Amino acid sequence: MKKKILIVSIFILIIILFKSYELDRYFSFENLKIQKEILNEFVQNNYLLTVGIFIIVYIINVSFMLPTAGVISLSSGVLFGTFAGAVFSNIAATLGAIVAFLFARYIIGNKLQEKYKDKLDSFNKGLSKNKYKYLFSLRLLPIFPFFMVNFLCGITKIDLKTYIITTSIGIIPGAFVFSY
Repeated sequence: MKKKILIVSIFILIIILFKSYELDRYFSFENLKIQKEILNEFVQNNYLLTVGIFIIVYIINVSFMLPTAGVISLSSGVLFGTFAGAVFSNIAATLGAIVAFLFARYIIGNKLQEKYKDKLDSFNKGLSKNKYKYLFSLRLLPIFPFFMVNFLCGITKIDLKTYIITTSIGIIPGAFVFSY
């Protein structure tokens, strides 16, 4: 229980710091436009470092459900080109989604499944029969925000392997559109 409280506290602290210091201003379309030349020069001089920083920033963004993933996805195309940007975005978004999924599962999902087992059994059975169809639909149809899908899947009985496969494949079209 102490570990869960610590993890939730860190999660909340990061979100508060992000908002308090208005870090989202750095992840805006306007800032991307202003910094484009400087960023492109940095990428040319430090390609691997930039890829690493980009992936880490994207993972953190998705893991903590921060509202700047769209701008980061767009920046991938600006920084690395359409194909490489889409690949890097896909890798980072998938890894961040896995962290968010595991966070939800560990913090609340297992407890909810135990507490409401009788009420959730039929839901879990239906989900397990059509898991790929449901998860691909959630990824391909922008009905729910990306971060919400990660969290909601974490509180279900969906297995991690299925989640990783459907997330990685399901976000490919969006990664290319944003990078383009």
